[in-house]
Amino acid sequence: MRSVRIIGGGRAGGAMAAALTEVGWHLRPILGRSATPAALSGAADGVDLVLIATPDNAVAEVSAAIEPAATAAVAHLAGSLGLDAVAGHPRPAALHPLVALPDVAVGARRLLAGGWFAVAGDPIVRQVVADLGGQAFEVADADRPAYHAAAVVASNHLVALLGQAERIASVAGVPFAAFMGLVRATVANVDELGPAAALTGPAARGDTETIRRHLEAIGPDERAAYEALSQQARRLANQS
Repeated sequence: MRSVRIIGGGRAGGAMAAALTEVGWHLRPILGRSATPAALSGAADGVDLVLIATPDNAVAEVSAAIEPAATAAVAHLAGSLGLDAVAGHPRPAALHPLVALPDVAVGARRLLAGGWFAVAGDPIVRQVVADLGGQAFEVADADRPAYHAAAVVASNHLVALLGQAERIASVAGVPFAAFMGLVRATVANVDELGPAAALTGPAARGDTETIRRHLEAIGPDERAAYEALSQQARRLANQS
C-alpha cells in the first residue's frame, strides 16, 4: 500500500485526501497551518509521496521546509508552477487536477470521475492519476502558466460570465434558471463540435444592428465585457 502525506487542509488537499483514501492509499495525518516546523521538516519520512496543497504563493516556502528524502517524491498541486517550486528534492513532481473542487466531498467525487490531470516530474504522479481512474497529460514548466491561464478562462471566467448573464437577465425580469438549459446545451455543443463550430449568435453572423441594441439595453458596467466578448466571438467565427 502506497502512503501519502498532504500538506494543506483546504478544499484541494481535503479532496485529494478523501479520493486517495478511497482508492487504497494510506493517508498520513494532514499537516495544516498549525503544523510545527519539526512536523514540516519530517513530512517526507516514511511515505512514498508528499503532496503540497497550499496556495501557489506558499508552495516554494513549504517545499524548502521539508527535509529531502531519497525515498519520497515531493509534488505540488499548483497549476501555474513548475518543478522549480519543489527543487532541492531528489524526486520533484507536479500534479494539477483539471477539476473544479468547490468543497471536499464534491471535489473527491470529481477526482474519481475520470478527469484530466497535468503532470510533470517523478512518475509516481502518473500512478496517482491511474489509481484515481483519470487521464494524465504532460505540461512542461515553460508552458504551465499558459496552461493554467486556459484553465482559469474555462472555469473561473465562465462563472464570472454567467454572473453577468444573471445580472442582465434580472434587468429584463427573467429568472436565471431559464438560461441553464441553454448553457448546458452550449457546453455540450462545444464538447461535440469544438468552439468554432459551436458558435452561434449575432457576432458569429455579423449582425451589428442586434449588437448595437444589446449595448443600448444593458448597463454601462456591462458593456465593456460584452464588447470584448463580441470581438472574441467574431475572431472565433473567422476561424470556421
